[in-house]
Amino acid sequence: MRMRDADKISLVRQKAIELIATHGLEGFSMNKLAKACGISVATLYIYYKDRDDLILKIAVEEGNIMGAAMIVGFDPEMSLEEGLRKQWENRCNYSMKNPKTSLFFEQLRSSSYQEEFLASFLKEFKSVVGKFMHNIIERGEIERMPFEVYWSVAFAPLYNLIRFHNEGKSKGGRPFKLTDEVLWLTFDFVIKALKK
Repeated sequence: MRMRDADKISLVRQKAIELIATHGLEGFSMNKLAKACGISVATLYIYYKDRDDLILKIAVEEGNIMGAAMIVGFDPEMSLEEGLRKQWENRCNYSMKNPKTSLFFEQLRSSSYQEEFLASFLKEFKSVVGKFMHNIIERGEIERMPFEVYWSVAFAPLYNLIRFHNEGKSKGGRPFKLTDEVLWLTFDFVIKALKK
């Protein structure tokens, strides 16, 4: 039996993310991945059972990395504004440093992989953010609301800005580059919308 090669696994993960981010799940195959890595298809099957296993394992690994990045320096005892600002900072930094991985996750979110992907890394993250939500509601900083409403108001504007930045244009095709000024101006509107 052949030994696992950490560098090869890292290359496979990187190339799989790039291929899925660029061509989507429907344009992704083990053959294309092997070719992009300069290895045989048989080598992929040493590390992964099949295409689904490969995608899910990569999603879980990268999801754990992203989940950890989102809570760096974040404390569930923070105020609404302080905690949400830290979340925006962390999410923006992660997305800007990992644009291909962000696109990879977008592909997964609209696929049959979504449930397993989200369940894998959200445990610790949900616990920390759940405590934060509980605290800001108990302190009367925001109204009690369904999580989906909170998330849509709190984070959808951020992810739209990041999407515009990654595409290099906003709605209507105007050139767009995310600046700190635009980021924090948007954040200020979000805070105004959420605060009691």
